[in-house]
Amino acid sequence: MPLLLNETEVRQLLSMPDLIAAMENALEAFSTGGVVQPVRTVLDVADHHAFFGLMPAYLAAAPALGAKLVTVYHSNLVRSLPSHMATILLFDPETGALEAILDGRYITEARTAAVSAVSLKKLARPDVATMGIIGSGVQARSHVASLGCVRNFHEVRAWSPTRKNLEQFTRETGARAVESAKAAVCGADVIVLATSSATHVIEDAWVAPGTHVISVGACRPTEREMDPALVARARLFVDSRAAALMESGDVVLGIAEGRFGESHIVAELGETAAVRRGAGEVTIFKSLGLAVEDIAAAHLAVRRAKERGKGVAI
Repeated sequence: MPLLLNETEVRQLLSMPDLIAAMENALEAFSTGGVVQPVRTVLDVADHHAFFGLMPAYLAAAPALGAKLVTVYHSNLVRSLPSHMATILLFDPETGALEAILDGRYITEARTAAVSAVSLKKLARPDVATMGIIGSGVQARSHVASLGCVRNFHEVRAWSPTRKNLEQFTRETGARAVESAKAAVCGADVIVLATSSATHVIEDAWVAPGTHVISVGACRPTEREMDPALVARARLFVDSRAAALMESGDVVLGIAEGRFGESHIVAELGETAAVRRGAGEVTIFKSLGLAVEDIAAAHLAVRRAKERGKGVAI
């Protein structure tokens, strides 16, 4: 019988260190041909300014087969509902039978932050001590937790245009609220952009040499959250070249404007070329989220659930 796991159970089953390791393996498999995965199908729900995505993948090494169904409704925030909601279906790779149904909201949140932690391991300087975050939502919270598993930060500065949310975020995470995006970013060794903005929120001049920038917002080809001059200056890494060239406005718009070409993408994060060359260079990891990340995380949760007798058979 298929296993049903709700969000509370998924949270209990997935520790961040285990998830970071799983994401590192999944990204390597993706970039070395061990994953069958198309670029996600996105259906615009135009009258609600929202979209619905279908993200299937097969990870042969696990083996794991499944798909995530995800909706993004930014208007949900005024209803006190999550903007991103998802369901993940896993199937038996041997028979195609339904194996599990998992709430995917937390997996989407946590695996995104875990992948960012992989980028921090590979691309940030080893001596980073200060983090600047733009945003105060679930991704900002999850990134404080995940990046703290990889580096010890002495200071975390945060800014968000919604003061109430920013105050709650700082109470929960210990970050220090600052008065502007510039104050959060200037002098930070690591910058996290976790916004829903369609236009850039940081300026190139604010980013010092040696900084690692993690961008997890602006996941549509008409949106960007980074100054295009910054993207052109930095060494650019992505989770998927194919996805970045179709979905990331920070990449797509920069190419259309003649600022750089497709070869400006140095490497996918799962490739051996994803390394920092020197202490003074600026690196950017543009994250869009891959189906294999969701399937690998769901597979790990189901494996842990079976080991511990968790979940409900339906």
